[in-house]
Amino acid sequence: MKRHITRRAAMLALPTACLAAPALAQSGFPSRPPRLIVNFGAGGAADTVARLVQPKMSEALGQSIVIENRTGAGGTIGAVTVARSEPDGYTVLFDSPGHIINPLLQPNIPINYETSFSYISGVTIQPWVWIVSSNGYAARDLQGFVNEARQRGETVIFGSSGIGSAGHLAGELLGQRTGLPMEHVPYRSGAEAGNDVAAGNLKVACITVSSALPAINAGKARYIASTGARRSVAVPDLPTFAESGFPGFDVTSWIGMFGPAGLPAELIGAWNRAIGTALRDDTVRARLSAAGFESDPTTPEEFAAKIARERVVLSESVRSWQNAARR
Repeated sequence: MKRHITRRAAMLALPTACLAAPALAQSGFPSRPPRLIVNFGAGGAADTVARLVQPKMSEALGQSIVIENRTGAGGTIGAVTVARSEPDGYTVLFDSPGHIINPLLQPNIPINYETSFSYISGVTIQPWVWIVSSNGYAARDLQGFVNEARQRGETVIFGSSGIGSAGHLAGELLGQRTGLPMEHVPYRSGAEAGNDVAAGNLKVACITVSSALPAINAGKARYIASTGARRSVAVPDLPTFAESGFPGFDVTSWIGMFGPAGLPAELIGAWNRAIGTALRDDTVRARLSAAGFESDPTTPEEFAAKIARERVVLSESVRSWQNAARR
């Protein structure tokens, strides 16, 4: 990653704590309903979160926020829409790790993801979980799983919700860290992968907690570890990969808020305060938690730094499995 791009990302995420209220009032923003672009379809993770936070965000802004689903091309259609919009605060984006992964997999995207956006805030995170079928492995923790897989001397076949998903990359990263041969099986959704684990057709999967729950509750699968830097609030007794002997391992699904490049600091601040108000509301937090999401409000600077860190990690992981696939 080029250092000047990282510095530019940080400049786009200007500090907002010192913004004076009169400056925003003088701007007249928002004088009409702004658009929140969600680049995946109704009922998906980003759409679910958007509709849970929208009422409180609208209340904070004093205008009704219009949620607009712009789907297609793995989320790039919505991202391009926002990147090409005017930096006037009336069009913002909810995006996911595809924001980093898509440019690595789709070389012909007509925007530069590293320079086309302003960073507003983190919204939610959702750690993924490594699960095994009850009749597939005897292991009950990650080190036990790694040892058992090594003793078997076989390729670890694992499923996820698709190529380039957080679950896919977590599995590839585990293979890199342990030297275990890994083979990825992409599913159309994490729920489908979880169903195959429950049915005994798949021994291992890396999927979200919500996708894993049916197999877990039926006694057909066991949790092994979670992929985030901290434990999942949904499964607080489950150790992370880092706690299980793989320090620095942090692969999560997240949703974040972006604006077009050049978004003025006072407008970044307005959106940051609005999403922060929603994510700190007890009712909203409870509803997000019930749906398997953890609130993750951040400053723009923190969010820009998170994207920069993950761009390095995910770029290395994608290059590694692409090189392996070419062999």
